[in-house]
Amino acid sequence: MLKRVAIMLAALLVTGTSLAYAQTTEHQERPRLSQADLKALTDARIGVVKAALQLTPDQEKYWPALEAAIRARSAGRQQRLAALTERMRQQHDVDPIDVLRERADNMAQRSAELKKLVDAWQPLWQSLSPDQKRRMGFLAVRVLHVMRNAAQVRHMEIEEEDEEHEE
Repeated sequence: MLKRVAIMLAALLVTGTSLAYAQTTEHQERPRLSQADLKALTDARIGVVKAALQLTPDQEKYWPALEAAIRARSAGRQQRLAALTERMRQQHDVDPIDVLRERADNMAQRSAELKKLVDAWQPLWQSLSPDQKRRMGFLAVRVLHVMRNAAQVRHMEIEEEDEEHEE
C-alpha cells in the first residue's frame, strides 16, 4: 500500500510538472504557486514521511519537533526564493559582491535550518526499527528526490523567465 502511494505521488509530480511545462508558451507567464499551494505541498511531504514511518506510540513523542523543523526549513526556503525573485525583478545593475554576500547569508540560513532538522531527526531515527529505516531510505532516495528535482527545475524555469524579461 505504502509503495503504491509513493509511486503514485512520484508519477503525479513528474507528469504534473511536464504537463504544466508543455501547456505554456513563450508569451504566457506560468502560474506561480501561492503560499497556500506551497503549504499544501509541505503538508503532503510531511504526511508521506509520517505514513511511511508508521510511528509507534513511543515514537510519536519525537514527531512534533521534527515536523516543526521540516516546516521551518520549508518556510525559510520559500522566503529565500521569494526574496530572490523580487530582487531579480527590481535590480537592473547587479553588484557581484552584493550577490555573493547574499548567497553567503542564504547558505548560513540553510545551514542553521538543516542543523535544526538533523537535531530533530536524531532521537526519532535512533528509535526506528530496521523496517522503518528501510522505508525512510526508500522514501528519501526515490520519492523525495523526484520532488526536489521538480522544484529545482521549476526554480531554473523562473530564473530563465526573469532573464528573458530583462533582455
